[in-house]
Amino acid sequence: MEEIKPLPDLSAEEQRVLGSLIEKSRTTPDYYPMTLNSLTAACNQKSSRNPVVNYDEETVTLTLDSLKIKGLISKATGGSSRAIKYKHNLGIVYPLVPSELSILCLLLLRGPLTPGEINSNAGKLYEFDSIEEVLGQLTKLSEGASAFVKQLPKRVGQKEARFIHLLGEQVEIQEAVQPAQETTIFQPNEALENRILKLEQEVEDLKELVNLLMDK
Repeated sequence: MEEIKPLPDLSAEEQRVLGSLIEKSRTTPDYYPMTLNSLTAACNQKSSRNPVVNYDEETVTLTLDSLKIKGLISKATGGSSRAIKYKHNLGIVYPLVPSELSILCLLLLRGPLTPGEINSNAGKLYEFDSIEEVLGQLTKLSEGASAFVKQLPKRVGQKEARFIHLLGEQVEIQEAVQPAQETTIFQPNEALENRILKLEQEVEDLKELVNLLMDK
C-alpha cells in the first residue's frame, strides 16, 4: 500500500512564494525558473493577489530557504546565466496534474474562491472546458486522507460555496469595497505586470552577459 505523504503546513509567506512560482511557470515560461528579484516582484503584484503584500528580498530569501527544507522548491543551475534561479517542486512531491496545480495556485494567491471564480480566473494557468470540469477537479482534490482543498459553508445570500486549500493556515480575507473614484484611477493590470517582470529579467540577463564578457 502506497504511503500517504502528509501535506505541508505553509506560512503565509511560503504560500505566496510557492503560488507565485507555480503561476509564473505557466504564464511566463520563457522567464522561468525565476531570479530572486523577479520572484519578489511576482509576490508583490497588485493584480491577481489577495491580500496584496510588500515583501523585501530578505523575506523572500528566508522563505525560499524554508521551502527548500520542505522539498517544495529547488535551485536551478546551468546555462550561461550565473544568477541563482528557483523553481517549485509541488507537482513532483505530490502526484498533481496541471489542472490540479492551477486550482491550488489560484487558492494560494487569491484565497477562498468559488468554482465560478476559479473557472474565470484560470486564464493562462489552465484552460478548463467548463465549470463542471472545475467542480470535478475540486471534488477529486477534496477526497481521501490527504485532501488538498475543502469546501467552506455557504455565506448568507451566496449561490456558490467557496473552496480553500489545505496547505497551511489562512486568515479570512475581508472583501473591501473600494471607492468608485479609486477604481477608476487605478486598475491593476496582470498583463502589464507580467511584461514588467519579463523586462526586469531581460535586464538581469544582459547584466550577466556583460559580466561574462568582462571576465574574458
